Amino acid sequence: MRRNLDEKECTALLEHNYIGRLAYISGGCPHIVPITYFYDSETNSITSYSSEGHKIREMRKNTAVCLAIDEIASISNWKSVLVQGTFEELSRIDAKYMLHEFSEGVKKVIKNNYGEHPKYISEFSAKIDAEDIPIVFRINISEITGKFRKNDY
Repeated sequence: MRRNLDEKECTALLEHNYIGRLAYISGGCPHIVPITYFYDSETNSITSYSSEGHKIREMRKNTAVCLAIDEIASISNWKSVLVQGTFEELSRIDAKYMLHEFSEGVKKVIKNNYGEHPKYISEFSAKIDAEDIPIVFRINISEITGKFRKNDY
């Protein structure tokens, strides 16, 4: 059986995971990269961070982005959510606060899912070089859709 996920099921999948694939446009072509993220249910947004580079430069030019999250047990047993939204770069106190929220949120997901207790952000997300300042960004969600398939045979 294959069907659409309702909004509550979609947000549950977002809250239960912390790795997704971010799609953005560069030069008229889509690019997709894995990211570590945190879903903030209070603001209905996704928070992440990155070093300065291609992804950040291109999202500044074209703020339309998409995030895909899935849980795949098999070809006939999976869930998938697609988030459409806009990139927003955070700065100063907002960036510092949201990076903390991101870190604490991801630690909670890891604890709930795996029983592990990471202490540092580098244990579950891309390491930023000491001389780099992380660019913290938010995806302001405009639409969430999802599907799932489960065969009982």
